[in-house]
Order: sequence, then structure tokens, then C-alpha cells
Amino acid sequence: MTERHHLLVYGGTFAAVGDHGDISGVRGGGSPDGLFVRDARHLSRWQLTVDGAVPEALTPVAAGDGARCVLVPRGGRDEPPAYTLFREQAVGDGSFVESLRVTSNRPVDATIRLAVTADADFADQFELRADHRTYAKPGATRSRQVMAHGVEFAYRRGEWRSVTTVTSEPAPDAVEETGTGARRLVWALDLPPHGTAELVLRVLARPHGHRRAVRVPRSPGAAVRRLLAEEDAFARDVAFPTGWPELAAACARGLADLAALQVPATGPDGEELRVPAGGAPWFLTLLGRDALLTSLFTLPYRPELAAATLAALAATQATARTASRDPVATPGKIVHEVRHGELAHFGQVPYGRYYGSVDATPLFLVLLGAYVERTGDTATARRLQPHARAAVGWMLDHGGLTSRGYLVYRADRGGLANQNWKDSPGAVCHADGTRPGGAVAAAGAQGYAYDALRRTAWLARTVWADETYALLLEQAAGDLRDRFQRDFWMPERSFPALALDGAGRRVDALASDAGHLLWSGLLDKEYGELVGRRLLEPDFFSGWGVRTLAAGQPAYHPLSYHRGSVWPHDNALIALGLARYGLHDEARTVAHGMIDAATAAGHRLPEVLAGYGRESHPEPVPYPHACDRESRAAAAPLAFLTAVGGA
Repeated sequence: MTERHHLLVYGGTFAAVGDHGDISGVRGGGSPDGLFVRDARHLSRWQLTVDGAVPEALTPVAAGDGARCVLVPRGGRDEPPAYTLFREQAVGDGSFVESLRVTSNRPVDATIRLAVTADADFADQFELRADHRTYAKPGATRSRQVMAHGVEFAYRRGEWRSVTTVTSEPAPDAVEETGTGARRLVWALDLPPHGTAELVLRVLARPHGHRRAVRVPRSPGAAVRRLLAEEDAFARDVAFPTGWPELAAACARGLADLAALQVPATGPDGEELRVPAGGAPWFLTLLGRDALLTSLFTLPYRPELAAATLAALAATQATARTASRDPVATPGKIVHEVRHGELAHFGQVPYGRYYGSVDATPLFLVLLGAYVERTGDTATARRLQPHARAAVGWMLDHGGLTSRGYLVYRADRGGLANQNWKDSPGAVCHADGTRPGGAVAAAGAQGYAYDALRRTAWLARTVWADETYALLLEQAAGDLRDRFQRDFWMPERSFPALALDGAGRRVDALASDAGHLLWSGLLDKEYGELVGRRLLEPDFFSGWGVRTLAAGQPAYHPLSYHRGSVWPHDNALIALGLARYGLHDEARTVAHGMIDAATAAGHRLPEVLAGYGRESHPEPVPYPHACDRESRAAAAPLAFLTAVGGA
């Protein structure tokens, strides 16, 4: 049986350990294995042996803010374990800490040889994905240096340098070579009858370009206490619903996850910020669309997330067309993804600053307008006025609103095939599964653009004192609304198309993106009510949530990433949209389905669920490759609270 992986997350650091607390160093397979900081693996092997043998798990690692397990030597019923080993692990900012407590079960003196085999391969996370791509690394070297209290692993490639330091208390009796590049730290522990010995191991990661001072927590308990204190502070003063305890628990769990999922970023003036990451394991970094939607969902409860996200995205906004390797970066565009790893640094993947998103730019404007309206922080609106105007300029000029009438995108060679939220290959399709050609106008992005124009017009009128600009944007929004209802509406199906292809033909799949149009307010009331009620019919609504694609269409697949699955953040936008159009019963139905799914999974919503119906599957079926923790999903219960209250 394949060993499960358990994630420990704190800011931009995560560790994935097995049921025994070990890290095996396996490459590929889609699941991470190791300690990761800033897109690099700083521990690729971490394996415990006692007296030369691997102990077995009496109680395997369980999910939580830290990892705990109990291990014993392998044996039988007639041979009671000679010792019991209590293992505890946690992560901090750029660090990993473990305590090992060995208790003898013998009535006589005993000596136990305990060893931890450690290595750091410094692999970029893109090397470890399931696509098994390989990347040349000319001139790269690795080194290991034994120190008084442990060993230091280092990696160098040109100007790129990363270091991992492993130390212990007490110091190891020996550090041995293994023949594989790993090093084995060894202790000979003398135990009196039924006595106990304890070790603490600390791992400090110093990734390239990371200059902040980092301290390793003294113990796993200290690291967990710090995280719990931050989680408690982040949830403080949020009024959870008393009449719906399951929603209250999901909101609390989501806020706790968001406290841990904040990563460092920098604002326009170099100020240090913390912003919502996309999710763990593979997206523990700033993703424009994800951070914006997370901040919108949490805005009534934690507006500081919105302020930080706006500043971080303003600082990374494109100011000029970039080199040919990243052709989608044009002036005013908001970044889709920021990466800090070796492959991004050397241009071997395009994601160092990647602008392959058609919808992050309008969502930036939506969040700015909503944030100022909610908080009255006009200073931020004035500070970010140049960035907002540049974003509007991108929508009108480079985005396609003026020349084509809609925001459009083309598949990016080396990047994403689709640049709306459904960004997997084939996600934007006709009902029969065929893909559109040419420049694609995705429906949801047009709704965001409409809302962005209207909110920015409000800022221009009320904060920037520019009535002429406000009128221009209002006119553009009105024209977009008229065009959309003419070009996208499918009268034979009483539903909007998922997209238009390069020739202006409707992409006729029935998709959940229509619910985003309700959230944006793009549809007339009559059309909006038709759409809202249609989304609650059985082919769309699984009982847990609205499917990304209605069942019964040839393109539908319940285990597809975007063609039949159920996404919590998608459903959060739909619920907010249903409430906006007065469809409160429908909004409650969506919210209750999603919160029931959260309750079945310890009150945590995953990134995505399979699309199987509740009537035939009484428990939600997981999507096999979902992020364990995702910021939009963590924030979704708060959006449901906004949409329906505690009902």
C-alpha cells in the first residue's frame, strides 16, 4: 500500500511527510515529498532507523498543525517491543523541527543506536510534478560539510546558491557517509531500566535570494503554539453564526487555514506584506486570481488581506511588453503567478512573473472598488490610482475590449492553454467536447470586466474627482452588457454560452461560469433568474454543489478538473450571485450542500470535489489531485456566510 503524505504548512514553507514521519526522496508521481521553501526542496530525505531497522507505526501520523506518531520495532505477539519512540514534527518560517523521545520498555540497562539519514537535493518543484519533465542544469554542484552539531548541504549553479543546515541537540556521535550523497546522523543512547532519552533536530533552509533572518523553533510544540496563536488572532472578532454550527465550524477552519497560507510579498514602495497563497502543496506562492478572490470573500471580515493583495499586485503589475518568452505581459496587466525557484530564475519555466490570466486584471479593479467602498480607505484608492488606470487601459487596449468588444486570450505556448479560471487544457469547450479556436472570449471574464468598469467609474467620481473618466467607463460598461446579452445568450437553451471562439461563434457547453455573471451583475433580471434556477437543476447541482459542467453533455466527466467537478470557490461566487438576484432559497441550497461537504471532511473544504451526485454517493467523493489546502476554498465558507447569513 502506498504511504500517505501529510502536509505541514506555515507561510511559504511546507513539509510533506509519510505515515512514519519519514521523507523518502521519491521523484515524480504527483505527490510532494520533502521540505519545500520558495519552490525548492530543502530536504529530500529524512529517514529514521533504530538499531539499523525501520520501526513500524503503532499510531501513524494524523492530520493537524503538527505531525505526531508513535513507533515501535517490528515484532510479534510473543516479543513485546523493546522500546517505544514518540516522534513529533512541525514547520516554521523556512524551517523544520523534530523531537524524538525514546522510552525503553526493558527492566535492564539498554543501548539503542538511533540514526537519521538526511539529504537535500534542492530540486525545483517543477521537476517533481507528474509530467516528468527534465531540465538541464549546466555547472550545478552540490556539497556536504560536517559540522560540530550536524551537517550542511549546499547547492550552487552560477549565481544561484541554496543551503540547508541540519543540527541536533545533543550533537550526533557521528555523521556517516552513505554512498548516495546523503549523510547519516547517529546517536548511541544509553537508557536505564524503563528510561527515556530525547533528541531535538532542527533544519534551517536558506533559499537563494532569501535575506530575512530566520530562527528555527526550539521544539515542535513551540512551532505549533505559535501557529495556533496566529490562527486564533486571525479569527478574532469574526462573528460566527450561532444558528448553524456547521457553517461556523467551516468558517473557523477556513480562517485557520488562511492564517497559515499567507506568504511574504512586497508592495510598490518596498514594504513587506503577507498575502494569501494559492494553496498547498504546489501553489504556495502569489497567484493573482486566487489572492483576489480570496480577498473578496474575506473582505467583510478581514479587509487587511485585500489591502495587502492590492499592494502586492500593484507592485508586480506589468509596465511594458516583456521578452518573447513571456508574450502575454503587456502594460497594465496584473500578474497571474510569481515564482522564486531556480528554473524560473534561469528562464527555464515562464512563471517567474507570468501574466497568463485574462481575468486577474478586472478582478484587481473589482477588489479595489469593493475594498474602498467597504472600508472608506480613500488613501489606498488615491495611491493605487495610476495602477487602476493602467489596468483599465489594459482591458480597453491590449485585453481586447475596444478592438474585439470583449476580453480575449489565446493559448500561450509554454504556458497555459486557457487563461480564465478554468485554465486546464480542454476546460473551455463545446458541449461535445471540441475546443474553440482563435482568440477566446470566456463568459466569466466579461462579467468581471463589466463590474470592474462600473466600480472604477465610482472611484473616479467619488475619490479621484474625474467625472469625464467616470462617464467614459460607465458607457463602456453599458455597451459591454448590451453586446454580451446579444452575442452570448443562447435563446434555444435559455442560457449563456461558455465562450465565443475566434470567429464569434458560441461555445455551447452549459457551464457553471454563468453563475459568475450573476455575481458580477452582468445579466438583466429576467435572464439572471432563468440562469440561477437552471443552475439548481439536477444535471448541474450534485447535492454538494454546482458542477463546472452540467451532466449529460458528452464533454462531462465527474473526475475531470474543470468539466464536471465541483469547486467550492466557484459555488461561493454562484451563491453570492444568486443572493444578488434575490434567489435566496437557491443560494441557501448551494451553501448547505457545500457546508455539508465540509462537515464530512473535518469542516475543511478541498480545492475541488468529484462531480458524483449525492443521491448515489452519500459521502462527497474526493478529486484525486486536489490541493490539500487552498485559499479560495478556505475563504468560501465566509462567502456563504455573506450570501445567506446563518440560515
